Amino acid sequence: MSLLKKLAGETAIYGISNVLNRLLNYIIVTPYLTYVFNNEQEEYGDHGLMYAFAAFLMVIFTYGMETAFFRFGNKKEELERVFSTASISIICSTIGLSFIFIISADWIGVWLINPAIYVLYFILIVAFDALAAIPFAKLRLENRPIRFALYKAVNIVINGFFIFFFLEFCPYFVEHDLFGVADWYDPSKKLAYVFIANLIASALTFLLLAPAYFKIKLVFDKALWQKMLWYALPLIVVGIAGMINQLSDRILIPKLLTGSPEENKVQLGIYNAAVKIAVLINLFTQAFKFAAEPFFFRHSDRVDSKIIYAQVGQAFAFVGSLAFLGLLLYLDIFQFIIASNFREGLKIAPVMLLAYLFLGMYFNFSIWFKITDKTYIGAYISIAGAAISLSLNFFLIPRIGYMGAAWAAFSCFLFMAIVSYGIGRKYYPIPYPIAKIIFYVAFAVLIWWISEQIRPWLSPNVWAILGVNTLLLFVYLTGVGFSERTILAKLLRR
Repeated sequence: MSLLKKLAGETAIYGISNVLNRLLNYIIVTPYLTYVFNNEQEEYGDHGLMYAFAAFLMVIFTYGMETAFFRFGNKKEELERVFSTASISIICSTIGLSFIFIISADWIGVWLINPAIYVLYFILIVAFDALAAIPFAKLRLENRPIRFALYKAVNIVINGFFIFFFLEFCPYFVEHDLFGVADWYDPSKKLAYVFIANLIASALTFLLLAPAYFKIKLVFDKALWQKMLWYALPLIVVGIAGMINQLSDRILIPKLLTGSPEENKVQLGIYNAAVKIAVLINLFTQAFKFAAEPFFFRHSDRVDSKIIYAQVGQAFAFVGSLAFLGLLLYLDIFQFIIASNFREGLKIAPVMLLAYLFLGMYFNFSIWFKITDKTYIGAYISIAGAAISLSLNFFLIPRIGYMGAAWAAFSCFLFMAIVSYGIGRKYYPIPYPIAKIIFYVAFAVLIWWISEQIRPWLSPNVWAILGVNTLLLFVYLTGVGFSERTILAKLLRR
């Protein structure tokens, strides 16, 4: 139990800082952008599409080297050598990949139905983010949360500042003919300036982290690099498949819907904004991942490591189910994160929240193939998940619109969680309390369903709805508390 408390503490240190930064983004930047593009939903669809492209690029540019760094660098005496080798690898590959993608920008822009200049912005954004990836991983492995949190916060603040600067201050300067801004600022290119703000933030964040490269003796260990690459290469497949699973919907929705290109982009914008609500559950998953990944590797040699992993999985399932339920029960409040013209897409929230919950469970269940160096099996699971995601997207989106994309994501992540758990029992059996995990999730879904049945009787009195939902949340906590009364009694006696 002490190790669980330690993990919880590390999650608080590393993760909550990340959550607060992301919340700053979701509470300020995302609502602001949806209001800015409230009557330009088509352009906001481009926003989601380009960030889907960036996520794909990030997988290519980092090619699993972060996880390989944790795998081989978790011993103090090996840390500098592993960091140096991983860093040199990332630096060289980033230069080469940037060149390849830059000369292909026109072709990529045609495929994405976006200006090539957007592609160039994101190649540079991802290049800077990739160069910062290993220094950020080193901070996590060395337990340096303050600096980690500071740099993450700086990135968000700089990004937000320049978004406001370009979209609010610059139009004012142009209108009043101040500082010569009118000579270079084009008010019709609002989305381009959003991307430029991100580019500036990524570049400055890299500059803050760059001294990490010069504080150690840079040595390239070829034999070590080959081991790391052999370990990491299947993770490229895992990463690409994961991006297909999470982000192919942004690309396929405008291509598979039956409306005009403009109408389809509007639907994509609505879907992209609604997904922002569901992605809130990923704030918890990301916080957990920041702490758990180095934690899992540090304790992999313990005799009781499997018991620890099982307890971690159970704890994650409970907190994730609670987050799922809390977001849905208070959706009347969370809906204000996005502008009114986008809220028709909130019907996907229950499906997408559950999908991301299962994605988090997959992260827990998949730790076995990283610890046992069987990352190639993870690649097979991810490919199967991607096949399910793509097949259902192609089948469902033309028939039921973007709701089909939500069901495709749910089916994919549920499949991956189940299969990863099942295969893991053969190669590295971890005694997860599956019955309790299923209970947490099923009970949360039941409570939400009861809330939806009661809602029509209380509507349109939002305060009454929130009051009843608060009571239902208490029922959920009481039910789980009763089922875990033995564990709670032990904790209270400590």
